[in-house]
Amino acid sequence: MTPLDFTALAIGDRVQHELVVRERHEKKTGAGDPFWILTLGNATGSLDTAPVWSNQASLVEGAERGSFVQAIGTIKEYRGKRQLELTSLRVLPKDGFDLSQFVRAEAPKRLEKLWSWLDEELGKLKSVPLRRAAQLFFGDPVFREAFERGAGSTVGHHATAGGLLVHTCEVASIAQNIARVMKANAELAFVGALIHDVGKVESYAADAAGFSNTPAGHLVGHIVLGSWMLNQRLAATPDHGLSHAQVLELQHFILSHHGIAEYGAAVPPATAEAEIVHWADEASAKANDVLETLAEDEHFAAGEPFTSKRPWRVGKRLWRRPDHW
Repeated sequence: MTPLDFTALAIGDRVQHELVVRERHEKKTGAGDPFWILTLGNATGSLDTAPVWSNQASLVEGAERGSFVQAIGTIKEYRGKRQLELTSLRVLPKDGFDLSQFVRAEAPKRLEKLWSWLDEELGKLKSVPLRRAAQLFFGDPVFREAFERGAGSTVGHHATAGGLLVHTCEVASIAQNIARVMKANAELAFVGALIHDVGKVESYAADAAGFSNTPAGHLVGHIVLGSWMLNQRLAATPDHGLSHAQVLELQHFILSHHGIAEYGAAVPPATAEAEIVHWADEASAKANDVLETLAEDEHFAAGEPFTSKRPWRVGKRLWRRPDHW
């Protein structure tokens, strides 16, 4: 059977496909009766089901997060949003499914182009210490493979296989150009941006339901993990040639890139280049949130230019411009 394309679903379409349960939410009516909403998806996207009421509880029995299911139903509209109204749901054995069919991923050609750009920019570095610093990670084929599979977040910005590479290249390009305009050290900002999120390689993992935190991601977090990973690679490369002050500054990019403690930073940015990397990180993440939200029809009632509500990823109403420039 041809996989369901969530981007092409229209009101009234019939669904009879193998999907994965991304989320299972149990809620209660005003009278205290339970009901359930499942988020079902595959590599092309996801969609919430219409509420499954208590008298239909058997319909979603066993359909836990990460379960593969055969879903049958019809696409309906409720308050301007698409929903899948289920008529049948059967939990399937987990064996034999290709995970790549259910996890959102960046196009291989896009990732190939990004690696070419990244390697070309690394080859232009005039600073030998910065080139050595970048090669601690990006000169390692095993790390590159893991980095390419990584996500930029578990949900939200760049939450795709390959999203980590996309996000990192965006941050590196933005930081590099801001530094040039501001007459800061563009090479330093570029390398700081490249390593700022290396901890996500060990912080996030893919499963059938999408992306989630590893135990290390839950208990330590990607910022501290990134700092540890840098220390480990420096220790494994005793001839790295970096001074103590240079190592401290590389650590500072990782530890400060979230800006303030409230958002997870161990310390606030203390150099111009660290400040630039922080805002480049914000620009990439926030712009991605806005662009993807604008592309999702379920946030817009028919014919309306503004989002119906404030989507959680952006926390505000967005506007789809009616005219092209």
